[in-house]
Amino acid sequence: MLKLSNVHAFYGKSHVLHGVNFEVRDGEIVALLGRNGSGRSTTVKTIMGLVEGTGSVRWREREVLGSAAYEIAHAGLGYVPENRDIFPTLTVHQNLMLGEKGGRKKSRWGFDDMYKLFPRLKERQHTEAGVLSGGEQQMLTLCRTLMGDPELIMIDEPTEGLAPKIVELVAEYLRELKRRGIGVLLVEQKLTIALEVADRCLVMGHGQIVFEGTPADLRANAYIRKEWLEV
Repeated sequence: MLKLSNVHAFYGKSHVLHGVNFEVRDGEIVALLGRNGSGRSTTVKTIMGLVEGTGSVRWREREVLGSAAYEIAHAGLGYVPENRDIFPTLTVHQNLMLGEKGGRKKSRWGFDDMYKLFPRLKERQHTEAGVLSGGEQQMLTLCRTLMGDPELIMIDEPTEGLAPKIVELVAEYLRELKRRGIGVLLVEQKLTIALEVADRCLVMGHGQIVFEGTPADLRANAYIRKEWLEV
């Protein structure tokens, strides 16, 4: 589905990713873990065409590294940024409308699906997005990306700063994606949610993958957790 081979990425002269290799298969949740500065967000931005990179990023056997972000989105990759990027003066419903793709293909997701996933958004559908709470804005960003009907969705720190009840809603959202056969690349710092929902875990350190395995493998590997995850 999505396969990275020897990916390097740069911010100007700063070399951030140093030969990243991994893949995400259909209907699989892969957690990309690591401390701040390890290269996790840069990885998804490079996949999405937002950061300059070299190597290979193949999506369904098509090379997408070097393509424009809108081309990658239209190919079936969705991206939920860490800073949410809602449109604050538009209503919840209008923000969701902006996530829709044009064309004749019928989306697997509609407004009713979004409001069923997060009933709070239905209650607030005519409210300007800028006055929503942080948790509500995160729900809106997740749903707006889904309205574009991606086949794989990359989500950057979806639970950052959220209350435990909202974190559980996000976890259920991820499970629903899996049930519908959508792949997920989850960038997360919270080990708890990653171990709960992921099929596989990747750990990044200094711009490289330093561990790959199941959640059970990661739980059993105290060295990796201490060296690359724990503060």
